[in-house]
Amino acid sequence: MAISLSFHGGVSGVTGSCHLLKAGGLNILVDCGFFQGSRETEQRNRGDFGFDPASIHFLLLTHGHLDHCGRIPLLVKNGFQGKIICTAATYDIARIIMLDTARIQEEDAARWKRINKRKGLEPPEPLYTELEALDALRYFGDVAEYGHSLVLNEQVSVTFRDAGHILGAAFLEIDIAEERRVVFSGDLGNRNKPIIRDPEYPQKADICVIEGTYSEREHKDIEASVNELYQAVTETCRRGGNVLIPAFAIERTQDLLFYLSQMYYEKDLPSCRVFLDSPMAINVNDIMRRHPECFDEETKLLLSRNHDPFSFPGLQLTKTQEQSMKINAVESHAIIIAGSGMCTGGRIKHHLKHNIWREESSIIFVGYQAEGTLGRNIVDGNEKVKIYDETYRVRAKIYTIGGFSAHADKHILLDWLDHCRVPEQVFLVHGEDSVLSSFKKEIQARERAKEVHIPKIHESFSL
Repeated sequence: MAISLSFHGGVSGVTGSCHLLKAGGLNILVDCGFFQGSRETEQRNRGDFGFDPASIHFLLLTHGHLDHCGRIPLLVKNGFQGKIICTAATYDIARIIMLDTARIQEEDAARWKRINKRKGLEPPEPLYTELEALDALRYFGDVAEYGHSLVLNEQVSVTFRDAGHILGAAFLEIDIAEERRVVFSGDLGNRNKPIIRDPEYPQKADICVIEGTYSEREHKDIEASVNELYQAVTETCRRGGNVLIPAFAIERTQDLLFYLSQMYYEKDLPSCRVFLDSPMAINVNDIMRRHPECFDEETKLLLSRNHDPFSFPGLQLTKTQEQSMKINAVESHAIIIAGSGMCTGGRIKHHLKHNIWREESSIIFVGYQAEGTLGRNIVDGNEKVKIYDETYRVRAKIYTIGGFSAHADKHILLDWLDHCRVPEQVFLVHGEDSVLSSFKKEIQARERAKEVHIPKIHESFSL
């Protein structure tokens, strides 16, 4: 049986995940994510998919992060009429991600329309509108449950297993004619994190597509990371400054709230005000409460005791722009959690304008910063950065705490790959080229696969 695999995103970087498996008479797309980073990178969202959207029978969505689901409305807009399958929690998260992205696209298009009109240029169109995002929701079909096989046709079936990355995240085991198994890792999670369970292991794999975001490093111990967070908050409050935490609305924010809540009830949190300045994160909190089936035993126990791990006295939820702007008047003893996690947009940029030049303030990065993003420029130690076309000197203290990562590190990835039982072919994706090259050498040195590939954009392989 002819089987092929091609890669249309999530290569030479960590965004735009999109892989096409052709097997058993089906064209199966795994994820259809948004390209994020520099303006040049994001222009790729307007480019050709590398395949005909109308030819896709199934889209299997591993999880609801923007870089995995953000181009689904574009896929539908360009002719997709197949069926989208994911877990119930992933559907809830992907829904708000796509609608929020559509709103931002429409707002940006309106802003550039005014600018271009003054310059006599053609106005840009949004990638997709809210109505088109809503239209895409019609194609979500069967709900996947962890460990339950779904039959796609008489030759192909898929099993979703817990990836431990974010709420509802899965890795996929696709069985073809009971002869070959292709495993897609999606994004694999870290271990010993709060709220959700640790990632499961695959049963075996003939072909494995595995992410390598942090495949060249080992994360700090989570207890050490929580202690580092405590020290950063305490020292900043002592200096009379504010703590800014650019955080992804999904998973990272909820982890932070979990630990800040723990600090509060154990009387370790300094006297301060905590602002969750992200309408999306506030909505995700509600979604989390709807899906206790994804929680680990610790979180289930807290909920059984009527303890909400996402809330505590002193936490202020700011939904409106007016509420957000009022935070700018707070000069000290504030912890401000806001998106976006890579500082590419959202309310965090406004808070950076008011704090990045202040020696007494701190910025704590708790997630991956892609090349070309404002967050990456700050983490890399740039003395000056541009925010909304104005240049600011970076004088705030910068912390990077890796233990909060939602991605598996080198040790976890290699351990997970061990359970695939030496696949015939392994494909490395979702990582910067230099990182994946190092990962490839590690896999080859340990003889954990017969062949290891680092695919390029639109590259196709016969399996």
